[in-house]
Amino acid sequence: MSGSKAAEPVLRVKDIVAGYGEMTILNGTTFDVRPGTITTVIGPNGAGKSTVFKTIFGMLKARSGSVTFKGQDITNAPPRRLLTLGLCYVPQGRNIFPELSVRHNLELGGVSAGAGVDVPARVEALMERFPMLRKKSGQQASTLSGGEQKLLEIARSLLLDPQLMLVDEPSIGLSPLMVQEVFGILKDLRQKGVSVLMIEQNARSALEISDDGLVLELGRTRIQDDAARLLADPRVGQLFLGGVVGDAA
Repeated sequence: MSGSKAAEPVLRVKDIVAGYGEMTILNGTTFDVRPGTITTVIGPNGAGKSTVFKTIFGMLKARSGSVTFKGQDITNAPPRRLLTLGLCYVPQGRNIFPELSVRHNLELGGVSAGAGVDVPARVEALMERFPMLRKKSGQQASTLSGGEQKLLEIARSLLLDPQLMLVDEPSIGLSPLMVQEVFGILKDLRQKGVSVLMIEQNARSALEISDDGLVLELGRTRIQDDAARLLADPRVGQLFLGGVVGDAA
């Protein structure tokens, strides 16, 4: 299921300026995410990719500009509110509770669930969807492989039934086989209508499963286009080779 070009964006980031202390990282970043699509963000180190995610998710204050989710202004909204609205964030690295069991890690994903949400039923549904989690439900999360821990993180974020997932570098430290499994999960989410905004070091593989892509450089969106066209764009090839996208982009 791929989002319509004419559909209202599920996420709209417009003219965002943000940074750390006196350092400005985002300099008017602007882009849209269509509903029911995978969008991959690429760019050189220091381009502002992770900073964009932190700003969208309310972990870093936007100095100016706006973030709109499903037509609602969420600029600088706290993460807990965003979770209840249907937006979740899977950050880079391992973000599990290593000494707790797999089941307890999943159950903690329901802490922000609203009243009336049957968290145990949702945990069971996730275990049905990911048999590995059921098989290892009683084990400490620290005993899982790196790929299994990433699957646990993604599954836990699904407990709140999100409509948009921000996923930062899902393939770091994973074997090629586990990368394909993680990407397969993201494609399955798209089929179910969940939108995915992803940062990925393996840009080529990520764009191959994406509908849209955008290139960030120096905190600005230099290109936003169909993923297939980005893969064929010589300017993007230059970026992969360590060059800088020129003003013509």
